[in-house]
Amino acid sequence: MITTELVFVRHGEAQCNVDGLVGGPRTCTGLTNRGYDQVERVAHRLAAEHQDRPFDALYAGPRLRLIQTGEILSQALRVPLTTDARLDGPVHGDADGKPWPEVKTAADGGPHAHPDTPWALGSDTWNGYLTRAGAFLAQLIDEHEGDRILFAAHGETVIAAHTLLLGIPFGTPSGFTVTHGSITCWQHHRNRLEQTRWILDRHNDTSHQLLPVTKVAS
Repeated sequence: MITTELVFVRHGEAQCNVDGLVGGPRTCTGLTNRGYDQVERVAHRLAAEHQDRPFDALYAGPRLRLIQTGEILSQALRVPLTTDARLDGPVHGDADGKPWPEVKTAADGGPHAHPDTPWALGSDTWNGYLTRAGAFLAQLIDEHEGDRILFAAHGETVIAAHTLLLGIPFGTPSGFTVTHGSITCWQHHRNRLEQTRWILDRHNDTSHQLLPVTKVAS
């Protein structure tokens, strides 16, 4: 049987993504029209799939693109939105607002390229971010044992969840694609012998983005 379930929705396309800028708190101006459409499609799908077993909680980080994504999901699924700063993405420091190619050239790669070295003055390290984000996700899992939890998330938060639940060693040269408006789902299973394990039910599912969307009634 499934006990706890974690469903992550990566935020829709944001203006900082279109502009190729590092979208920290100073730079994030929210979703584009395409981004809103992507999230509407996610909301429509989740509302249809989860009528019989609704979500117990909905969380989002504090950046505007996450809050806007969470608000659409909250309205469609009738779940109150909780904003928590601990679900924010990596701290970018002086890179906030700069073009990603410029930041990656200066740092000799993206944040994961040198996982124990900051990619800009005042930024996280990649492993430091994974440690912090993973610890908070582990805390939420304990607090919500047996619940179905929905996240309006950064792609990095999805990667942090995979790192935590798959037990991936820090610094491993591997990665995961996490597309705007995608769904990723982890389920905690218990069998008849009371043995438990986490199962990745789906990752980066974007099939709903190819279908017509019907507005979800408020």
